[in-house]
Amino acid sequence: MLKIGDKKLINGWAFYDWANSVYSLVISTAVFPLYYSTVTDGKTVSFLWMKWDHPDSLYSYALSFSFLVVAFISPILSGIADYTGSKKKFMKFFCWMGGLSVASLFFFEGLDTVWIGIVFTILASIGFWASLVFYNAYLPEVAHQEQQDRASAKGFIYGYTGSVLLLILNLAMIMFPGVFGFDVSIDQVIRINGTEAEIAKAIKAVESAASSMASRVSFVLVGIWWIGFAQITFKRLPNDIYNKKPQADYIWRGFRELKIVAKEVMNLPVLKRFLISFFLLSIGVQTTILMAAIFGSTELGLPTMNLIVTILLVQIVAILGAFVFSRISEKWGNIKALKVTIFIWMIVCFAAFMLDKNQENVAYHFYSLGVLLGFVQGAIQSLTRSTYSKLLPETEDHATYFSFYDVTEKIAIVLGTFVYGFLYEITDSMQWSVLCLAIFFLASFIVLSTLKKTKHVY
Repeated sequence: MLKIGDKKLINGWAFYDWANSVYSLVISTAVFPLYYSTVTDGKTVSFLWMKWDHPDSLYSYALSFSFLVVAFISPILSGIADYTGSKKKFMKFFCWMGGLSVASLFFFEGLDTVWIGIVFTILASIGFWASLVFYNAYLPEVAHQEQQDRASAKGFIYGYTGSVLLLILNLAMIMFPGVFGFDVSIDQVIRINGTEAEIAKAIKAVESAASSMASRVSFVLVGIWWIGFAQITFKRLPNDIYNKKPQADYIWRGFRELKIVAKEVMNLPVLKRFLISFFLLSIGVQTTILMAAIFGSTELGLPTMNLIVTILLVQIVAILGAFVFSRISEKWGNIKALKVTIFIWMIVCFAAFMLDKNQENVAYHFYSLGVLLGFVQGAIQSLTRSTYSKLLPETEDHATYFSFYDVTEKIAIVLGTFVYGFLYEITDSMQWSVLCLAIFFLASFIVLSTLKKTKHVY
């Protein structure tokens, strides 16, 4: 078994980011939201015996529900995992659940199958976020405290790199479906006896069908990539480093473990205050990541390719940002580095609020925001994970402690996506939703400024 601090162990742990980040980019951020918007654009959809005039709000609420489920189950399962020493088993289960659910999005073909898209979006989201609880909990078990900033950043760098590679392949499939064998036969169109306009319309429909098929196949590739590369991580991660010997009533003992840790968290003022700040910034960070593509498409009317270019810019710049801020945190401390990233996020929100689809060169303004956002996106996620890990007391209950980190984030996302969707419903504009996120960043900055100094994070 590899020992804590071993380079192979840290790399193996970080490689799960390479495996699962394709979900975060292709499904949560890029291809699927745009595919969903294209299928439902201007349509009224039916789901759960209700009519939805704003399908984007339905999508937002579905994500909110998935995060609520994760927030409910992760502390319970984490307590059981810590007591039984079975973090890897839970991580594997949710990895497979997420990967298979993503692949099942292939069967979301049109308005009649919107329910498939929504249901498997929820299940894939649960699988992704629940597996991250146990993945994050391994950080203090694979890296020494002084290694954790770089290890956390390495994970995000791997994740952004791997997801960009697969996204480029998926985009090539969608843009040039014929090269990859997705062409629907043009012969049907040639035989049409109609006007030139009718033939052109038919050709466009055929091309759209081919791109749609390519998008659906990309969902399958994401599932295969996620599950396949995750096996490298599972091979290197230890299974039960504390040699736990659970008794028969492990479920109730797992609950007791959760209760003990909850009490400890409440008695650690710095950790508790950090979680409050993390909650507030997560409302802004995760909601922005989840809804950015839909904002560009619906609010600014940007073509799909403009949005894809922006998303790629964000991912590429995020690699640099995660690296740079891991070094800044070593020099200035985690808290100061985090405050810088939060301030930049506020600027992004205010700038996005000022954008208007009628502005000249609005696409270039959107690109610029994407570059600025990318620089702090990976940085803030990496720093919050390593900062929380450094603030933990000496403990064997890493999964339970990280479940509180995860629950904090998920409740934040539930609130963020709900507020975003609700403001859009009542104002018919996403700009007010974006402005609201800036308020949460400001509150997070204020709370973070009140933290007492500790030697590990200052």
